[in-house]
Amino acid sequence: MNGENAIRLLLADDHPVVRAGLRAVLDTEPDFRVAGEAATAEEAVALAAAGGFDVVLMDLQFGPGPGMHGSEATAAITAVPDGPRVLILTTYDSDADILAAVEAGASGYLLKDAPPQELAAAVRTAAAGRSALAPSVAHRLMDRMRTPAEALTRRELEVLQLVGEGLSNLQISKRLFLSQATVKSHLVHIYAKLGVDSRTSAVAAATARRLIRR
Repeated sequence: MNGENAIRLLLADDHPVVRAGLRAVLDTEPDFRVAGEAATAEEAVALAAAGGFDVVLMDLQFGPGPGMHGSEATAAITAVPDGPRVLILTTYDSDADILAAVEAGASGYLLKDAPPQELAAAVRTAAAGRSALAPSVAHRLMDRMRTPAEALTRRELEVLQLVGEGLSNLQISKRLFLSQATVKSHLVHIYAKLGVDSRTSAVAAATARRLIRR
């Protein structure tokens, strides 16, 4: 394909080996051109804003530090008019991660173990402005829609994820800019929906059901 008409890709992942592997796979497609790489979410946002890309392949987790999360970068990129599409490519498939990415404006969500042909198809679908979801991700979203009364809201998932990381109610309230009373209210709703009566049981139940990360 003429290089001017190729789908221009930005690879955003903090692992050089992952970026190299993606480039090797994507370079085999005649209608793709890897036009840039970013090792941090902040770098991805800056490069996307500068233009020259059609699709950003975005990881969710960038290093252990306090930097920008992939979902935050996705929201920043998709907020720009006529900006590139964002396709999440990650190892995480919890409800918390999926909802955050979709609400941030991601056009698709794939897992890193997706076969090359599935990845290529998702890139083309995202470039065309349509949604591309891994089958397992689509299944989880469908399950949420079938039982909305039992599904945890995105905010409840955020609270529970932080409980799972060992944060206290006070720490959670500061992290999410909520009052402690609001955090406690969220926990009451979480316990009721999960059928549990303690923080430990809530985390265990949510982890088993892949609502939050392990």
